[in-house]
Amino acid sequence: MLNPHPGLPEFEYIKPASLVEASQFLAQHVGEARPLLGGTDTFVRMRDGFWKDKFLVDVKGLPGMTDLSFDPLKGLRVGAAVPMNRMLALPEITQYYPLLAEAANTVASYQLRSRATVVGNICNASPAGDTIGACILYDGMLEVHGVDGLRDEPLAGFFKGPGKTALKPGDIVTAVKLPVPPVGNVGHYIKLGRNKLSDLSIVGISILARADKQAASGYHFRVALASVAPIPLEVKAVTDVLKSEKITPELLDKAAQSAMDACNPIDDVRGSARYRKMMVRNLVRRGLDHVWQKLNQ
Repeated sequence: MLNPHPGLPEFEYIKPASLVEASQFLAQHVGEARPLLGGTDTFVRMRDGFWKDKFLVDVKGLPGMTDLSFDPLKGLRVGAAVPMNRMLALPEITQYYPLLAEAANTVASYQLRSRATVVGNICNASPAGDTIGACILYDGMLEVHGVDGLRDEPLAGFFKGPGKTALKPGDIVTAVKLPVPPVGNVGHYIKLGRNKLSDLSIVGISILARADKQAASGYHFRVALASVAPIPLEVKAVTDVLKSEKITPELLDKAAQSAMDACNPIDDVRGSARYRKMMVRNLVRRGLDHVWQKLNQ
């Protein structure tokens, strides 16, 4: 329930000296402690009474958390504490990951993007997360430090429900890693919100496509949706439709309809389920046409 008298509750600030210490503390205080990165969602949810943690564990300064790197063979690594604006300033983001760049630029405001992080966006596990679709379509992997050490966690299967993930007690996501995408990939993100500044998406559409000689159509399309299901949703049916035969306006219509059929939105203050479903069809159709034209320039 929303706190009728908003105010940040008292909490204890913990600054561990290592990832091992941080994981151990979090594992020992399940339900009472959470990692602190940018804090853009954490403090709002604590203020409004949704989260009642006694401890905030500051992991921003721990090894690897602020590292940002691109390797032409290994791909992109974005440390968990790298603000979105710093990531967007990396030239390789626009060159190799245009869909991620476009999506990140829609998150909140420029000021908030100076603190907000992609890893935070992912770990909140909000169905409305703007950058999640891009990370899924780029086959992202999370680097996770737990009580048993480091491991990689695929984004596919990471989300279990609104605000729920596959993370275990003591787990700290230290980075998101994206492999080098195929040459010639084209991406596009469409965000429908009540305004163009700092609003959550009513519908979010992520599209990534490339040439594919193995497909009957000669192309491989992937589409992910935000705000229209309990978890971020990649629509496999769109991929199947658009690889099955020559791309035509009618086939794009069919693919957009399949996206609409796959989603399961809810009614809330930002839009009805019926409205969201209609917008999925319309915006996916618009986005597919945009990407198709760019592929053929």
